[in-house]
Amino acid sequence: MTTSTAETAVPRVWLACLNCYNSGHLVGQWVDCTDVENTTLADLHRGSGRGYAGCEEVWVFDQEYVPVDGEFGPLEAAQWGEAYDEVGAERWPAVCAWVHSGSHVTGGRGDIPSLSDFEQRYCGQWPSFKDYAEQMADDSGMMTGWPELAVQHFDWAGWTRDLAFDYTVMDAPADQGHGVFIFRNL
Repeated sequence: MTTSTAETAVPRVWLACLNCYNSGHLVGQWVDCTDVENTTLADLHRGSGRGYAGCEEVWVFDQEYVPVDGEFGPLEAAQWGEAYDEVGAERWPAVCAWVHSGSHVTGGRGDIPSLSDFEQRYCGQWPSFKDYAEQMADDSGMMTGWPELAVQHFDWAGWTRDLAFDYTVMDAPADQGHGVFIFRNL
């Protein structure tokens, strides 16, 4: 099994034996979501001093770097691992921000986001929305052919404020260099 660190932010879960938990014993371990499907009841009981006769079901009781709250099953944990593998470590914090925003599109599997929709909407990480808007104006040639006086008196603040209604902007975490993640509202 792999190990999570703050630098990689690999989604992981506390996978536990449900029978043992219901009997008053906390038997389980932290598992990267990418390894959930390979984790057996024997793995969870190893080192617990408890056998696993009569144990059949495992459950997720806690999680890290998974952008949803609450308990869920190992199948959903594995699906989060698949999403992480598909999007990659570099973009995972942006996916988490998109899910936390509440504007994400699910892929029909619970809260698991549609990564094709994520790719369509993700505009990158920027120091600020203002920086994004100014770059977008430059790239599009928005002011090409405008008289100099019109360019000098353009209401950048108003234009940027109005443009922001078409986007979801989420703060990027400190370990991601601060700034913001920007997503188109389609």
